[in-house]
Amino acid sequence: MLLSEIVRASAELAATRSRKAKVAILAAVLRAAEPPELPAVIAYLTGDTAQDRLGAGWRTLAGLGAEPAEAPNITVAEVDAALAEAAGTAAGAGSTKRRQEVLHALFVRLTRAEQEFLFRLVTGELRQGALEGVMVEAIAAAAEVGIEDVRRAFMLSGRLPVTGQTALTGGQAALAEFRLTLGTPIRPMLASPAESLEEAVAEHADAIVEYKMDGARIQVHRSGEEVHVYTRTLREITGSVEELVELVRALPCESVVLDGETLALTDAGRPKPFQDTMSRFGSTRDEQVKALLLRPYFFDCLHLDGVDLLDAPLAERNEALRKVAGPHIIPGEIGTASAGAVLEAAMEAGHEGVMIKDLASPYAAGRRGRAWLKVKPVHTIDLVVLAAEWGHGRRTGTLSNLHLGARDPDGGPPIMVGKTFKGMTDEILAWQTKRFQEIETHRDDWTVYVRPEVVVEIELDSAQVSTRYPGGLALRFARVVRYRPDKEPADADTIDTVRGLLQGDRSEAAE
Repeated sequence: MLLSEIVRASAELAATRSRKAKVAILAAVLRAAEPPELPAVIAYLTGDTAQDRLGAGWRTLAGLGAEPAEAPNITVAEVDAALAEAAGTAAGAGSTKRRQEVLHALFVRLTRAEQEFLFRLVTGELRQGALEGVMVEAIAAAAEVGIEDVRRAFMLSGRLPVTGQTALTGGQAALAEFRLTLGTPIRPMLASPAESLEEAVAEHADAIVEYKMDGARIQVHRSGEEVHVYTRTLREITGSVEELVELVRALPCESVVLDGETLALTDAGRPKPFQDTMSRFGSTRDEQVKALLLRPYFFDCLHLDGVDLLDAPLAERNEALRKVAGPHIIPGEIGTASAGAVLEAAMEAGHEGVMIKDLASPYAAGRRGRAWLKVKPVHTIDLVVLAAEWGHGRRTGTLSNLHLGARDPDGGPPIMVGKTFKGMTDEILAWQTKRFQEIETHRDDWTVYVRPEVVVEIELDSAQVSTRYPGGLALRFARVVRYRPDKEPADADTIDTVRGLLQGDRSEAAE
């Protein structure tokens, strides 16, 4: 398949807001692709490359000086091979030059449209409206299999290109072969917001009530003495959290997969700032490890001693959790009779609220369903930073006022819903001034525009109807709570969630 076919499909995707049309465009391309090309085709059409790291960014590509080819002449397979070669250039003397040579040789074979497409793909600026959810539907349509079969296989593989290739080459039978594999992380189950504790309890009378902690999501896998720890984005952090590894290695079992939270605590037992916990995920320095010991709080058991529990009801999974995790279980109670007392205790201990979980529900990873409901007294939403304005007064020289966007559920670019300069410490101002200039796309006299890849948690009173921003609403009394390096733009809240916060219509809130 020629790359030009992908470029044409990308343009068609960007030109329509119809989810049905997007699925049809993607399905047609998938049917036309050869099996070996499918992983790259699926990656490109969801705005990613098949390589985790290329070692090349905006400046590298902008400096190639490659004159475009006159006509399309390069296949997806050839592009993927060149990018793999660029990604494989070893660090050290001469590696940068070799990478530039490989990329230059690739770009001179591309037409101008293909160059623009690949430039935006590699730099993370491709906004064509094909998110994972749309691609899952397209894979199901192209392979003529059930959507739920594709979703489940994706949950277990964690990689959409692999899932898609399997569906299109082996059908439903091949998808059914995916299993929970020790050492391979699965996508985490997500919760939906509830307006109040009363609403959540009314929806799930037979439920478990647990603390909603201000920690970092973790998933741990153990097989014998081998332990792996992953973040909510499936990134492995085993080498940075030795205390968690040792704790899991000491649990009374031979094999286990646990879902939970981890956080650093003060001497008084209260949670330290979220950023402190996240700082441990990239550090192995002894002094930082000793100063910030992490404590895990597990709330689900997906596998225990050879038995997979994904499809078992939460009640059964909770029994397994209590059997294996003992004192490391997140605080809470089975039954909703004392839900108010659990919420009060959680807030008193410095946590965010509570989770209400249906005891009959299986583990449905990767989707935001109603089986798990979160109750938080303070409204917060996760938005994507689109730009930042230079500050005034004491903030002169720093990027201050943030432009905020909500996720388009149909796969389009983030939709701007407001601005805020409130809630920023000097440390946050310094960090975002440096970070945003690293991911800058362009600027004017007052504003630096960035790739929409940084997620920020915003506290607000409500939303109100407004014609000032493209979303048709504006945030009221918005302030920065924290940045969320553990989340990706696909985890941000949708425009529908923000609309649910319109004054007089608080039917939805966000995590």
